[in-house]
Amino acid sequence: MAVAMIHVTPALAASPEKSPLIGQWALDVASLPMPPAARPKSVHLDFRDAPEGKWETRVEIVDQNNNKMFAQSTLSLDGTPGRASGNYWVDVLAAKMPAPNVLVMQIVYQGVPRSTRVFSVSSDGKVLTETETYFKEDGTPMQRTAFFSRVPDEP
Repeated sequence: MAVAMIHVTPALAASPEKSPLIGQWALDVASLPMPPAARPKSVHLDFRDAPEGKWETRVEIVDQNNNKMFAQSTLSLDGTPGRASGNYWVDVLAAKMPAPNVLVMQIVYQGVPRSTRVFSVSSDGKVLTETETYFKEDGTPMQRTAFFSRVPDEP
C-alpha cells in the first residue's frame, strides 16, 4: 500500500480590493424619470470605508425650494440592519457588497420598508448607476434608474 504525502501550503488572502464605489458622486438630475419640477436640484452621495470593515454612506439632497435633506449611516456589509441619522426618510438600513463595484441597500423608515437600491459602478469608474425598486401604495412594483458622475477629488 502506497501513501502519497502532499505538502499543502496555506494560501495567503489577498488584501481586499478597494471598491470603486468609494468617493463622491453627483446625480445627473435630468436622468430621473419624472417631470423637471418634481426633480431635486441636486443629490450627492459620499461612500467611504469605515473602521472595522464597515461602510459609511452620506446622502445630501437639495429640493426645488433649496431645502436640504440628508441621511448618514455606518454599516457592516453583511446585511445586518443598522441605524441612519438625518432628516431624510430613512432610519434603518441593511447593506451587502456582493462585488467590489456593487452595493445593495435596503431602506426602512418608521418600520415600513421603503426601497431596495442597487448601486453599480461602470468599468471605467466614472458612472454610478442606481436602480431603485419599491412598491406603490396599491402594491404595484416599480423601478427607477438614475445615473451619477464621479466628483473629482480636490487637489
